Amino acid sequence: MLRLIKYIKPYIFLVLTAIVLLFIMANADLALPDYLSQIVNVGIQHKGIEDAIPQAIRAERFDQMRLFFSPEEQALVEQAYQRIESTGDADLLADYPALASEPIYLLGELTEQEHDQLEPLMARGMIITFIIQQMQENPEGAAEMITQLPFDLTQMPPGLDIYTVLAMAPPAQRDQINQQISDQFEAMPETLINQLATTAIEREYELLGVNLGHVQTNYILRTGGMMVLISLVAGITNISVSYLASRTSAGVARDVRKDIFTKVESFSSQEFNNFSTASLITRATNDVTQIQQVTFMIIRLAFYAPILGIGGVIRALDKSPNMWWIIALSVGLLLLLIIITFMIAVPKFKIIQQLIDRLNLVTRENLSGMMVIRAFNKQSFEEARFDKANRELADVGLFINRVMATVMPAMSLIMNGLSILIIWVGADQIAQSTMQVGDMMAFLQYSMQIMWAFLMLSMLTIFLPRAFVSGDRIAEVLDTTNVIKDPQDPKALPEPVSGKVEFRDVYFRYPDAEEDVLEGITFTALPGETTAIIGSTGCGKSTVINLIPRFFDVTRGSVLVDDIDVRDIRQSDLRDKIGYVPQRGILFTGTVESNLRFADQDASEETLLEAIEIAQASEFVFTNPDGIKAEISQGGTNVSGGQKQRLSIARALVKKPPIFIFDDSSSALDFKTDAALRRALKEKTGQSTVLMVTQRVATVKNADQIIVLDDGRIVGKGTHHELMATCQTYQEIATSQLSEEELA
Repeated sequence: MLRLIKYIKPYIFLVLTAIVLLFIMANADLALPDYLSQIVNVGIQHKGIEDAIPQAIRAERFDQMRLFFSPEEQALVEQAYQRIESTGDADLLADYPALASEPIYLLGELTEQEHDQLEPLMARGMIITFIIQQMQENPEGAAEMITQLPFDLTQMPPGLDIYTVLAMAPPAQRDQINQQISDQFEAMPETLINQLATTAIEREYELLGVNLGHVQTNYILRTGGMMVLISLVAGITNISVSYLASRTSAGVARDVRKDIFTKVESFSSQEFNNFSTASLITRATNDVTQIQQVTFMIIRLAFYAPILGIGGVIRALDKSPNMWWIIALSVGLLLLLIIITFMIAVPKFKIIQQLIDRLNLVTRENLSGMMVIRAFNKQSFEEARFDKANRELADVGLFINRVMATVMPAMSLIMNGLSILIIWVGADQIAQSTMQVGDMMAFLQYSMQIMWAFLMLSMLTIFLPRAFVSGDRIAEVLDTTNVIKDPQDPKALPEPVSGKVEFRDVYFRYPDAEEDVLEGITFTALPGETTAIIGSTGCGKSTVINLIPRFFDVTRGSVLVDDIDVRDIRQSDLRDKIGYVPQRGILFTGTVESNLRFADQDASEETLLEAIEIAQASEFVFTNPDGIKAEISQGGTNVSGGQKQRLSIARALVKKPPIFIFDDSSSALDFKTDAALRRALKEKTGQSTVLMVTQRVATVKNADQIIVLDDGRIVGKGTHHELMATCQTYQEIATSQLSEEELA
């Protein structure tokens, strides 16, 4: 998997852009619970009163508050507020109707530092004056709001109030009382101070005639509007990140699949022996899909989850630091659940890809061998074989899905238990005035976000092992060292290429084989001549000609084209001079024309028609109404074996190379068509070197040179008549196929 990281480099800008957008999205998601907390705490509970500094105060209340401030504090408060007498300003009168009958103090513009200095002073002043007012109106009810004051109203002389007494008190005694009040406020919870201060300000606004309903509505709409805007930003970034992640992952998958295909194209037959066709298909499809999915998940989740989790922890602890243990407990339970799931499911991921390979193999064999299966009445056997492979894959998949299916119910149980615990503990803190309802709701949401962050990371760690397995399987293909390589200093073929092919004492052994397949092969195929190779099945005929285009390299000796060792020639240059017709004709999806142009894309229509005529394919090509535009299905399954071979021969003829190789390419043709084909080839390929592999004596009877192979050795070399006189092996083959009249 790590070896595939290089495929991310072309998309690094998209990845970095996605990370920036994820940071924005995470912060937007984290901001929403805080705004909800403000709506509950400020908008609903405190009727839109945002902090402990009132915007306006009646002159009477302002004068009362100053009695509880030190001279320095009085100066700070008087500097922040401006006294307004009765005025004709309609806007002010609409906002503060009490201004018509008494002066008020309005708050001016404050810096952040001035605000922080003024807020505790005004909170203390508003609370003390409010409590005194409540104690005067209802001493028992006010006593529940604050348990102790440094004075007792019941001891006041008749006709006097506390403000008159404080005004008459010596400065030292008043300072002592104010210090006692300050000490008591410092011991009070900040939440309680804010609640009492906003209650006092609410009461003051009522006396000023302020429309609190309007204030509350404006605050809720303003804060709610911010939530809508933030949600919009989160939605846009979410869509953008998904787009960038999809584009990156799809691009990575495309590049990996392209490199796999290119690499497989460079494989020689030896490399193909190391990978089955079914395995290569799975690696280029399913394994690449796994890489694509995990790349998307890494971009989408691996960066987002940590930001969300860390930010959620910070904000949750800011709301209630003493409830940290609830988050730790829930995260611990979640991690335990994920570890158990991980240990059970991951080993199964490591074998599921091999099971997909097996299913792919069985399916391909059944489809390609359908006629053989029907001919031998083996449908039931193949159904059982397919069912076994299918069942094994299904059982592993079901096991993994069952294990994964338990995660979500367990996760829901943990999250619901977490919610109950937070509400239980939070309700107790609310009762003690150490926490507000909105803060508890925000803490609950932050806890859910933290849990989801850990869940996303955990899910990613569960799917990563399968991606690592797929990545390793892909890397095995990409890292395969080709046995057949181009030389570092390739030699150029002479122009024009004559096409002379020479084998010099060639020995060949397949990889990991114990014995040589070919031994001491020596012969020369000259331009303008036909060299035929004949022998019994398995004697090495196809192996000999496969050494010419370097499908394999010789173990010892050398194969030369125009006196240059084929190992010293670039593969593309060498194969460009060869027209190869394999033993099994291969056609591609398209038309007759597209298959012929596979040899030369720029070939003229006359060349195509001539090749069809020489290959004896005109009979079935031109009887079709579509002619060379006739459709060819995958693998040429809509044409017969003989037609497929003739089109393969026509394709090689279109190339007009100096060397033709026919590997038993007329085995499916009748004798009459085969004879006509050989005559036409002799006429049209007169200047080329023709190498022909066959088991038919009739096909090679008129060849200029016949090579007879037996068990990987040349046991005869010469013309038909020479071999009939000197080679017993050839005689046995010939007499078994032809009558005495035909042999004459």
